[in-house]
Amino acid sequence: MIEEITKLAKSLIQIPSVHSRPHEIIRCAEFIEDYLNEFGIQYQRFHQNNTPSILVLPKSGKVPILLMSHFDVVEGEEEQFLPYEQDGCLFGRGSLDDKYAVSLSLVLLKKYFIEYQKKGLNQDDLPFGILMTGDEEAGGMNGANHVLSFIKTEFCITLDGGSINDVITKEKGILQIRLVSKGKTAHSARPWTGINAIEMLIKDYHSIETLFNGSNRDNWHRTLNFSKIEAGSSFNNVPGHAEAIFDIRYTENDDIDGLLEQMVTSTQSELFLIRKEPLFVAKPSQHLDLLLEFNPEIQIGSEHGSSDARFLSKFGINGVVWGANGNRSHHSIREHVNLKSIETLCEKIDHFIRKSVEINKV
Repeated sequence: MIEEITKLAKSLIQIPSVHSRPHEIIRCAEFIEDYLNEFGIQYQRFHQNNTPSILVLPKSGKVPILLMSHFDVVEGEEEQFLPYEQDGCLFGRGSLDDKYAVSLSLVLLKKYFIEYQKKGLNQDDLPFGILMTGDEEAGGMNGANHVLSFIKTEFCITLDGGSINDVITKEKGILQIRLVSKGKTAHSARPWTGINAIEMLIKDYHSIETLFNGSNRDNWHRTLNFSKIEAGSSFNNVPGHAEAIFDIRYTENDDIDGLLEQMVTSTQSELFLIRKEPLFVAKPSQHLDLLLEFNPEIQIGSEHGSSDARFLSKFGINGVVWGANGNRSHHSIREHVNLKSIETLCEKIDHFIRKSVEINKV
């Protein structure tokens, strides 16, 4: 199977499905549809706000296990869309994040589809489904956030993080805010006649910073990043307007509404909420127990970043984040995925699905 997965991943990587080229994201979705059509596999095509997603389920819309991945990628140099193999790895934009996972899902689904047909069964009997979305790198609001509301599943494996021996059960939530400071313009030769908005903004930043003094061994605490600042129009003017964007990552231990209130009361600037995304926390389940039982080498872990798994919590779906090895090369110029780890991951997921079927029959 690894040969087919690799071939399919290479074809997908060659499609530059970045958000500055929405037509290429559409083309990537159409490529996936062609693959499914080739084998007579029925699917649903969603197109929420020009964002394509592809869902394969039984007609009932219910499935015990769901595999979720995405086919959009971050921007890259043109040569990154020319995949190549080296030292047992597949290189290229999206090789690790997340086109190997799309390929694995499709090939594994096809394998089960053909196997079940030979048994006189059909797609409605499949023990798992797949969801592939086109906007994870842009926030997932029109992909996973939209499509998951139509799905009933007991357990979802988000193939977008972790590693072979690390299953992620917690991801931090996201909070993005904008601070806007309004001062008074003046000539820089007479600064005492104005009010410097940049200085106001910096003072407020230091006030907010005091709310982020957590520290522990694994850094599982809320964090603050001063991401962007816009201010000033000329060197000889006292700026009367300044604004900044802050990226906050929070944990299940945080009262995020209380934190927002503290930030408002401790600053002079106006505070605007840009984005508030839920965190992902997996709940205990028989599926997770089964996954760990047959893979004792797997460790439970947490991730500081975020994925579409956060929408699982929103819709009350249990699951984990899991994936192949790639030396954390996501989004880098040398993005790559270890081919042997893809093969191992596919075997482990296959085994997990079959064991789940056996248990459900008992």
